[in-house]
Amino acid sequence: MQFPMDERFLEERERYRLRHTCEYCSFFDAKTGTCRHGWPNEEHREAWYEGAGDRIVFCKEFELR
Repeated sequence: MQFPMDERFLEERERYRLRHTCEYCSFFDAKTGTCRHGWPNEEHREAWYEGAGDRIVFCKEFELR
């Protein structure tokens, strides 16, 4: 699912400590930086939100650890 990124989302992400990126997912392999299900994950990583990401991208298979 994708949505335009805006200041409101970034502020609420911090305020409510939203955890939605690969680094918090039980399917993330930290050693390789990949998804254990084989999905491309560049837009789902923390760096996407800290860099030039222009949209919010949620993974349908995200499972909080």
